[in-house]
Amino acid sequence: MIDFDVMVLPRVNAVLNGTATILLLIGFTMIRQGRWKAHRNVMLSAFGVSILFLISYVTYHSLRGGMNTPFGGGGAFLVGLYRFILFSHIIFAAILPVLAIMTLYRGLQKRYDRHKKIARWTYPIWLYVSITGVLVYFMLYEWFPASGG
Repeated sequence: MIDFDVMVLPRVNAVLNGTATILLLIGFTMIRQGRWKAHRNVMLSAFGVSILFLISYVTYHSLRGGMNTPFGGGGAFLVGLYRFILFSHIIFAAILPVLAIMTLYRGLQKRYDRHKKIARWTYPIWLYVSITGVLVYFMLYEWFPASGG
């Protein structure tokens, strides 16, 4: 049997989210420059990285048995800020897969007018989810870890 420390996965997830963020920014730059093939390839890479994230995230929570990591920060402002970031992240992350698939599908089908319309919603949501995913990681595991957690 392989000895595997599940606690490495939150950091892996943060790296995957950070990578997705960078790819999203590059993809946006590529389309603004009219580099459609580069845009397509970078956005497909961002989608692939996001799928790897989702697999890692589900694996982590499955192996942890549904246990949540407590937030160790104190003070009403900090707790409120953390909760706002976390809850908004969760809400947007819940709708992102559908938006991303629809956007990707329309782009691959060369339905660029419809792709562009939905991408105006998908892109900022995807970017927000990727950035706040990294932020939640840092708040839980690096900046304000719960004692003993």
